[in-house]
Amino acid sequence: MLTATIENALNRNLAASLRARELCGALRGRRLQIVVTGLSIRVGITSLGDSLQLTREPSGEFDVEVAGSPVNLLALAGAQPQRLLQSGAVRVQGDAELLERYRELAVALGPDLEEELAGLIGDLPAHHLARLALGVARFGRRVARTTVQNTAEYLAHESRDLVPRAEAEAFFDAVDRLREDVDRTGARLAALEALAGAPR
Repeated sequence: MLTATIENALNRNLAASLRARELCGALRGRRLQIVVTGLSIRVGITSLGDSLQLTREPSGEFDVEVAGSPVNLLALAGAQPQRLLQSGAVRVQGDAELLERYRELAVALGPDLEEELAGLIGDLPAHHLARLALGVARFGRRVARTTVQNTAEYLAHESRDLVPRAEAEAFFDAVDRLREDVDRTGARLAALEALAGAPR
């Protein structure tokens, strides 16, 4: 039921986007399998050329398979998908170029979460849920940023495993000054050697 609802929503957005229709046409007959780790969910996506078909627990061969947590799979549509792939947070088997084209299609479709929820549960609950999701995402970013800052401060000031930024900058400034002094001294020595070797 949910798969059919998502499929209908994607195809509505497909009809409204020229770029999405072009990408869907280029992907005709190509199959993508999405594996949501931790939830034991597999979804197949097939382009029919003018629409998308979603299948829960699909069978048969796929051109490409992508696996990851729900958060990381959603982040693939973000600005830096390569980081997820390089870190191994998202795993890919098969045609990676095809996955990139499906990713472009997902970005072009750009589903409106609140609008899609409204069709399922009504306008007011959808609005509240969308605001809650946005708040959770912002809170998560703040927690992550604070955690990184606190960890860096601990490593720099408590365990001394890292050098504090101010000390590192002072050290590098001193290295630069020393390099300049050595260069100047070298130039003076070269000049003195040249003067000492000159005929009188």
